[in-house]
Amino acid sequence: MEAASKDALRRQLLAARRCVADDVRGTEARLLSDQLEPLITSGITVCAYAPVGTEPGSPELLDMLLRRSARVLLPVARRTAEDKPLPLRWGEYRQGALVPGPWGLLEPPEPLLPETALAEAGLVLVPALAVDRRGVRLGRGRGFYDRSLAGRNPHARLIALLRDAEFVDELPAEPHDVPMTHALTPNRGLIALPHRE
Repeated sequence: MEAASKDALRRQLLAARRCVADDVRGTEARLLSDQLEPLITSGITVCAYAPVGTEPGSPELLDMLLRRSARVLLPVARRTAEDKPLPLRWGEYRQGALVPGPWGLLEPPEPLLPETALAEAGLVLVPALAVDRRGVRLGRGRGFYDRSLAGRNPHARLIALLRDAEFVDELPAEPHDVPMTHALTPNRGLIALPHRE
């Protein structure tokens, strides 16, 4: 599928998210946290993200992860001088210590960990606009996660947090896409996806 078609799909999904009432978004965030909590064990490192705007999740979800896991790492996105995305770096999540980053993202303050810190995670929560039944993920199109997920622990769960309507039958796929192992939605719960390499 051409980039223009993917961009149109992104615009459609973002517009649908903007129509969701705040109380519905809050309820969905609580349901996601409740369903995720049993998956988190005390010795695990979790890579997550701080949701902004209409993204599924909440600061309370991050706090739950911090209480239940050994460590929570959040991404730090940067570009080269030529405006090309770099692989994500990581920083440790500390409650109440996030700082504004580019594109309205919230990120951990320094010191930052190298991109290889992703390999320490047994579970990676990945932002997505949609995921299909094959595990194909549609992100915002900036390429940070596509560049970074290749360095993951091959046994880590890659879980996309979504609204129920964002789990779809089929999305356009490209060779560089890293498939998700699971999708998590508020009402459908954890959905295992076909594993492929």
